[in-house]
Amino acid sequence: MSKKVAVILSGCGVYDGSEIHESSATYVHLSRAGAVTQFFAPDIDQMHVVDHVKGQPTEEKRNVLTESARIARGNIKDLKDLNVSDYDALIIPGGFGVAKNLSSWAVKGKDCSVEKAVEVAFKGFHAAKKPIGLCCISPVLAAKLLPGCEVTVGCDTECEKWPYAGTAGAIKDLGCKHINKEVHEVHVDKKNKLVTTSAFMCNSPIHEIYDGIGVFVTDVMKLI
Repeated sequence: MSKKVAVILSGCGVYDGSEIHESSATYVHLSRAGAVTQFFAPDIDQMHVVDHVKGQPTEEKRNVLTESARIARGNIKDLKDLNVSDYDALIIPGGFGVAKNLSSWAVKGKDCSVEKAVEVAFKGFHAAKKPIGLCCISPVLAAKLLPGCEVTVGCDTECEKWPYAGTAGAIKDLGCKHINKEVHEVHVDKKNKLVTTSAFMCNSPIHEIYDGIGVFVTDVMKLI
């Protein structure tokens, strides 16, 4: 029997939704591993819509589920209908949608709240001792929901290669352990069955990010 993996998306586009290349790479590597992927997203409005040419918010309104369906090629369900018992693992790709739509991290940082349906899914997989994979910015969800866990968002020292390294400090402030890792590496918190990798938190060539997500997916599958 093929393993079934639930993937939670947060919209479509790096600045206001799921990072498309991370989501696509996850999908491809899951397919190569023989997994059956089912996409989910919350049926809520996006925090805002960003013009990806100008990098500026617009007056437009969009729905997270509707936009996520673009990446999923329509193969998507409302997150509230996710039944943990039907799946072997959970993966959440990155993108600013994680910090804007799945949580309020973009506005409140470590004092954020997590969208209820996301919290229910995350805690459900954790309670069932099923692996959870988080890449790019999405490990902040684990830091908020799972005190004391171990994650990586790459490096904790800001530089040209690691422009978002400050996130590691906020993770530490939440009482979690941050492990420095390169873009081709992952960290596995064996106790919590948590797999994390930096992806686009690192300013690296896209093929390196794609390959790193391959390692990430492989390690999630190993924990099933």
